[in-house]
Amino acid sequence: MKKLAASVLAFTASMAVAQADEISPAVVYDMGGKFDRSFNEGVYNGVEQFREETGIDYREFEVTNEGQREQALERMARAGSDIVIAVGFAQAPPLEDVAARYPDTMFTIIDAVVDAPNVQSIVFKEHEGSFLVGVLAAMASETGAVGFIGGMDIPLIRNFECGYEQGAVHQNPDIEVIANMTGTTPAAWNDPARGGELARSQFDRGADVIFAAAGGTGVGVYQAAEDTGNLAIGVDSNQNHLHPGTMLTSMVKRVDVAAYNAFTDAMNGDWEPGVLNLGLAEEGVGWALDEHNEDLITDEMRDRVEEVRDSIIAGDLNVVSYHENNACEY
Repeated sequence: MKKLAASVLAFTASMAVAQADEISPAVVYDMGGKFDRSFNEGVYNGVEQFREETGIDYREFEVTNEGQREQALERMARAGSDIVIAVGFAQAPPLEDVAARYPDTMFTIIDAVVDAPNVQSIVFKEHEGSFLVGVLAAMASETGAVGFIGGMDIPLIRNFECGYEQGAVHQNPDIEVIANMTGTTPAAWNDPARGGELARSQFDRGADVIFAAAGGTGVGVYQAAEDTGNLAIGVDSNQNHLHPGTMLTSMVKRVDVAAYNAFTDAMNGDWEPGVLNLGLAEEGVGWALDEHNEDLITDEMRDRVEEVRDSIIAGDLNVVSYHENNACEY
């Protein structure tokens, strides 16, 4: 542990000399592509904001198969990138190897933890944000049943489901929560047809609001909600604009801010390795209200969700994480 701490201090000190005119940033998107209208696109928005504000361009790569992750990360480091953002939990194993081979490169991974002196790990309390949209779903539901559709069946997505279920039940103890996962492989992130099929099945079973935490697959869920006159909830990015009038809200993870800050801190010499865990208190997660869904959110709903949010931040209301016991026990 002392050896790791010393390595971190030495690395941080060496990075403090970086100047804006020296920075050469890069980003490696995961499967689904930078225009997935969800997680990857949120990162894209953040690095684009950095480029527009600073005039500093960045290298990028969109992973299309699992074997490309390590190659892409190494290519960016070998090309001289000072800071490389690795998008998504699946990049953790290859990043462990690449970070060890390129100890002078700063790496930021979003949605996973890699313990290395030159890696910054940014994770989010998805269960807290999902709790809020669960409350809203229960308040909007007229049938007493709401749905959840996840992408790849992994603990990360189970955490979304767990928070959402807790929020819905907190608001209405008698509510029914119908849940499905799209699949067990990375293909589950980009299957809108399957998302639409699962959504229509849940609507047929009585759900009238569905929260999709499924990457590009969620596009099919949102379309099915509009087609059937029901409601959907977006994820990661603010997706309210996709189907105004049937998107109740979106559970936002501020991956755009995380990406922007990673590049900016690296440029300013303020970047530090370690773990950042962002929840409601840190404004890392939340819910979206804008001109596209304001007619769907009543004053009562807004007041209630803000009351719940304040209670969670104050510690008066505990939201259980799926990661605590690898189960949703509350």
